[in-house]
Amino acid sequence: MLRTENLCKSYDSTVAVHNLNLNITAGEIYGFLGPNGAGKTTTIRLLLGLLKPSDGRVFLFEDPITDNIISLKRRIGVVAEEPPPAGRMTAWELVRFFADLNHVTHPEARMEKLFHSLDLWEARYALASAYSRGMRQKLSLIRALIHTPDLLILDEPVSGLDPFGIRQVRAVVDEHREQGGAVLISSHILSEVERSASRIGILHQGHLLVEDSINGIRARMGGTNVVHLELLEIPASLPTQLQSIPEVQKIETQENQLTLHLSSSRDARPDIFQAVVDTGGILVTMEMEKISLEEAFVTITNQNVQQLAGAG
Repeated sequence: MLRTENLCKSYDSTVAVHNLNLNITAGEIYGFLGPNGAGKTTTIRLLLGLLKPSDGRVFLFEDPITDNIISLKRRIGVVAEEPPPAGRMTAWELVRFFADLNHVTHPEARMEKLFHSLDLWEARYALASAYSRGMRQKLSLIRALIHTPDLLILDEPVSGLDPFGIRQVRAVVDEHREQGGAVLISSHILSEVERSASRIGILHQGHLLVEDSINGIRARMGGTNVVHLELLEIPASLPTQLQSIPEVQKIETQENQLTLHLSSSRDARPDIFQAVVDTGGILVTMEMEKISLEEAFVTITNQNVQQLAGAG
């Protein structure tokens, strides 16, 4: 769906994007993360052909972005961080205008479905400019989806939304993915990216620091997962049995509770459960703590800052 090849963008002596290689496939939600000034917005503008690369290339649907750019762009839906002004058009008129721009014939049925999905049906004839911030954000998603694009590029898609609105947007985006579409999401709401994304790329000072699934990122960091067990009673042989599981690095005991520190290479919960059963224990609860995407993001970007400072 989307591929970059050693993509670079420089402004005088400032490198905004450096040798960026992305590859986003059908049926994938890709979380594109980075602190302010990391180069995310510049990258998105390069992907959309709004900026010319200093070096490297962008391929949309395996075609270079320099060729047939209008026809390629009609296969993309975009939600910008700040919804565009709507003038004096109603929400319905605005979406119909974009449907016409993209040569969509008889868009009414799809418009109705999208307006219902994002709870804007009753307000469809209100002026779009009178919408709240969250309503305008949802309207931007409708506008981006009206021509059934193959690729969605979403910049802060849930900005200004309440939890219910975030769930609505998530459901619509998930449906697009399930139908074979691809999604690139740039967002500061890391918990939402963690929930939705198939893979995550972390950009910092124009460099792609890491690209992997969230579980892969946890494993790369070499951190530990923590499993909390509560039993009716801890069998005397259970700690020894648990120690035989390769992933178990440390065991803490308190009354009828065990805390296990695990290496993050594999999910050892089935083996832990079997150890409880084999020693005659009765398990009440088993809960697993994992490093969050927010913790991983902060750790990875801080490590990069420290490396750059050491190099200087």
